[in-house]
Amino acid sequence: MEVETLVWKYALVNAYTHRGKANPKAVIGKVLGENPELRPRAKEIIPLVNDVIEKVNSLSLEEQGAKLREIYPGFFEAKKEKKEEKKSLQPLPKAKKGKVVTRFAPNPDGAFHLGNARAAILSHEYARLYGGKFILRFDDTDPKVKRPEPRFYEWIKEDLEWLGFKVDEVHIASDRIELYYDYAEKLIRGGKAYVCTCPPEKFRELRDKGIACPHRDEPPEVQLERWRKMLNGEYREGEAVVRIKTDLKHPNPAVRDWPALRIIDNANHPRVGNKYRVWPLYNFASAIDDHELGVTHIFRGQEHAENETRQRYLYDYFGWEYPVTVHHGRLSIEGVILSKSKTRKGIEEGKYLGWDDPRLGTIRALKRRGIRPEAIRELIIEVGLKRSDTTISWDNLAAINRRIVEPIANRYFFVADPVPMYIEGAKEFTAEIPLHPDYPERGTRKLRFKPNDPVYVSKDDIRLFGPGNFVRLKDLFNVEILEVKEEGIRARFQGVDYETAKKNHWRMVHWVTEGKPCEVLVPEGDELLVRRGLLESDAKVKVDDIVQFERFGFVRIDDVSEKVVAVFAHR
Repeated sequence: MEVETLVWKYALVNAYTHRGKANPKAVIGKVLGENPELRPRAKEIIPLVNDVIEKVNSLSLEEQGAKLREIYPGFFEAKKEKKEEKKSLQPLPKAKKGKVVTRFAPNPDGAFHLGNARAAILSHEYARLYGGKFILRFDDTDPKVKRPEPRFYEWIKEDLEWLGFKVDEVHIASDRIELYYDYAEKLIRGGKAYVCTCPPEKFRELRDKGIACPHRDEPPEVQLERWRKMLNGEYREGEAVVRIKTDLKHPNPAVRDWPALRIIDNANHPRVGNKYRVWPLYNFASAIDDHELGVTHIFRGQEHAENETRQRYLYDYFGWEYPVTVHHGRLSIEGVILSKSKTRKGIEEGKYLGWDDPRLGTIRALKRRGIRPEAIRELIIEVGLKRSDTTISWDNLAAINRRIVEPIANRYFFVADPVPMYIEGAKEFTAEIPLHPDYPERGTRKLRFKPNDPVYVSKDDIRLFGPGNFVRLKDLFNVEILEVKEEGIRARFQGVDYETAKKNHWRMVHWVTEGKPCEVLVPEGDELLVRRGLLESDAKVKVDDIVQFERFGFVRIDDVSEKVVAVFAHR
């Protein structure tokens, strides 16, 4: 292989595997590292590498792929032959086939997002791996601070189904209030819990000093009387709390006599209204349900380690065995909002279009953007059970998704910010183009050129249209640019031969004739750009299709009513 071709090979491989941009140092390192006989010619080769990289980086990803297939087809054959090693789940401690029971316990106060998905996917995948049971439990007993909304119960179920989950049981905490009352009363009778009527600030002062609340050691019959007053409305919100007795000298003050149930006046809960005044807090309801539902393994964020310490007191008092707990770090994605409170605020302020705004990290937003459920599951399994926090880049997720959608996405031409090009000397011509280059059996689409009608090219390519330049209209013919004016481009037909264009390294551009109006929503950090243009007129697309707009990127079709609206996924 001659030196220039060798440099093209390494530059194209580097660019194709790094989002279309080759790195000069990496390419030089490859050329000289794998071909040591060329090292004495380094001064001559380095300028050649820089020149080739400039040409390679000016090509689209699709053009780079075509060139790479031409000079180094073995790259793609090796990729096909090499089975991608998928990370599998680590063995689960104390897990027995058919005996594993896991649960996912979301609060239905907002849409399910990628951060929640880590615990959910791990819980589901391990339950399936061991032939066990996966439970969905709605943690909806905080109608004041984390107020549940009816739509989110349904959305979460829909999102789990879309992700491919098989839910074995569904339980809702607000349906189980009487059960929590029974356990609270047992603890009070047994002297393991008490009703505290101290003002909150007074209790915190005593707790931080490791001093018992004055109500802590009063006899159970006094505590039970207070408990009945909590239930029948004699205490108002903030006047009485049921506390679990713990170690008053525990090094973490938050663990000392933690609150289990409190009063909420006028809860107006979306499911049970004002039927109840006394509501369990998270640690109490969750601990009781994990035992009652037979949960054997809990997957939870590292930030919940303190909750386990609290809950173990209940398990010890009742003589229960605490589930195996697997802690993992937080999962976030660069530049993407996951916080429910920030999302809600942004929606209320009109900053976001809704919970499925493509800039967000909710499952609904990722779905709208064209991310496949398999990609999300694979990403979570790849991250695994790390205890440290993990921040993934959008590129990580896009790379997995690209591999999944590339074979299924039909190709179409979309011209953003269209500019008319008038071509002299060309006859009527019909371009017949495969819907997918690797799957000819899917059929073709036809784009027709008529001599007196303009073709439309993208303003993005305007730098290629200098007078005297030659370009190839993809799958059509070659043209010479004669003149560029504000009202359009004047060009002359040069010929139909593709080999001529390839030999002269003429850039390839996409085009349409009578296109249909199309908008692409493009998330750019905190901004949502709208690219307006034309989609080839015969494009047969429907809502939810994932397609590739050639030289633009993969998109999901969002609407096809008055115009085609697509959401950009990634390149």
